Amino acid sequence: MQHVRKMIQAALAVMRASAEGYSTGDGTGICSIYRGPFADENFKLKHSAPGLLSMANSGPGTNGCQFFITCTKCDWLDGKHVVFGKVVDGLLIMRKIENVPTGPNNKPKLPILIAQCGEM
Repeated sequence: MQHVRKMIQAALAVMRASAEGYSTGDGTGICSIYRGPFADENFKLKHSAPGLLSMANSGPGTNGCQFFITCTKCDWLDGKHVVFGKVVDGLLIMRKIENVPTGPNNKPKLPILIAQCGEM
């Protein structure tokens, strides 16, 4: 991933992100290395702290290219979204993004773009 777009949903205490270039460009498409949605792997890890990366989905077996980063403990997400990683450096930056003022529907009032973040 060379560029990552961030959207914040303060009400849910999570930071959402999508891989740039997913199929529709409006957040509704699903793309993955499997050329479509894929099944949940497991729910062993819990949403127990800030800085956890987890797959966004619209129900069982609908994982694609969207993920989110927890900003606090989010135990209501356990058993629904797969935790797959953890922020190991940059929590301060995450907090700055989290605190960007938002308008209607919790949409950030300022554009948030992370560029040249490297490749996985």
